[in-house]
Amino acid sequence: MIDTGSTGFMLVCAMLVLLMTPGLAFFYGGLSRRKNVVNTMVMVFGVLGIVGVMWVVCGWSFAYGGDGSLPFFGGLDQIGCLSAVNDMVAEAEGTPDAFAVLSGQGALANDPELAAGYPAIIDIVFQMAFAMITCAIITGAVAGRMKFGAVCAFVAVWVVVVYAPLAHMVWGGDGSLIGDMIGALDFAGGDVVHISSGLTGLILCLMLGRRKGFAVLSYRPHNVPFVALGAALLWFGWFGFNAGSEFAADGVAGLALLNTVAASAAGVLSWVITERITVGKCTLVGAATGLVAGLVAITPAAGFVEPWAAIVMGLIVSPIVYAAISQAKRRLGYDDALDAFGCHCVGGIVGGILTGLFCVPGLSWTEHGGLLYTGDWSLLGSQVLGILVTIAFVAIADVVLGLIIKACFKGSLRVSAEDEAAGLDVAVHGESAYPAYLGLD
Repeated sequence: MIDTGSTGFMLVCAMLVLLMTPGLAFFYGGLSRRKNVVNTMVMVFGVLGIVGVMWVVCGWSFAYGGDGSLPFFGGLDQIGCLSAVNDMVAEAEGTPDAFAVLSGQGALANDPELAAGYPAIIDIVFQMAFAMITCAIITGAVAGRMKFGAVCAFVAVWVVVVYAPLAHMVWGGDGSLIGDMIGALDFAGGDVVHISSGLTGLILCLMLGRRKGFAVLSYRPHNVPFVALGAALLWFGWFGFNAGSEFAADGVAGLALLNTVAASAAGVLSWVITERITVGKCTLVGAATGLVAGLVAITPAAGFVEPWAAIVMGLIVSPIVYAAISQAKRRLGYDDALDAFGCHCVGGIVGGILTGLFCVPGLSWTEHGGLLYTGDWSLLGSQVLGILVTIAFVAIADVVLGLIIKACFKGSLRVSAEDEAAGLDVAVHGESAYPAYLGLD
């Protein structure tokens, strides 16, 4: 019998994760320069449209189709989600109603294990929301200088040839490369979402080159309240992101929710303290960034660790991400416009490694628990290996795909120097977030 509680829970979680993508538009829009606000936000909304279509067409099938026999790829059996409605009807017909169960006439009377669950079709939209936010994160690295058409083309292909296979490798169940063969744990997307998106952002910004004035001009967020609003929407949506990854309304979902709050709170506190020590001031943008860093770090560990460990993870990740954003980027010279790599890839790596330390053995999906509890290095080694495989796969695929897309756009992914100088809002989209500023009203 379908559990209406778990069904309602998963529906709400899916809607919460869907909210994260427009929330990211506000977060990125506030961080961007005034002349590129519309471009920054429309890239996120463009992702929403592209991924929504591509996921139904083939993304879901590539990630979670097939019989699980392939370690790198799902299958072709659910192309277009053509069987989704028929499967739902068959599922409903095979499920006895509540009266039949209570009267002892239904199959559940003999098989209690069939008594819980939710319609599998909900998983399609839940995982679609994950794909949307992952692709949207990438756009932050290339804000202000990448052709809009090139962004759209890249995302349309990336979600099905990079994201979907990676999701299968991590979450594809028995026979999957990272999740089963390597034995790495990723509760809600440390590898699949954050490392993949942040690394892709880095590779694209390296292919594009630096913005004009990089390391000379100060690129300050143009609208701090937008940043705070976006962070708040991300924070709220993340509850569905992490808790929903348990796929049941149970205690582990509650633990994931608690850990999400604890780690994000610790991330804010740690970032504010780090700022106070290094520059003598505490900023709202910094607090919002620390919130996101804490959320990223706890994502792979949300259902595996105790609340005290979630706090430790949040306290650890913020100084590392702060150093990546404020020091490493400047010293290494890569122009990640809105710090997708520093926050998401670096934060995801930190979270994945710490999962290998703090995972409670009884909560692990494998036979191995965290080093702190067992003294066994197996899980930590699996976490590191899973991260390395993720990085290798994503990096190689990104370079190949980026070169192909570049060739399709006459050898350049970048807008013209004139459009970049004028701002992409008016030059590319014909509108401005602040018309009065340009004398357009």
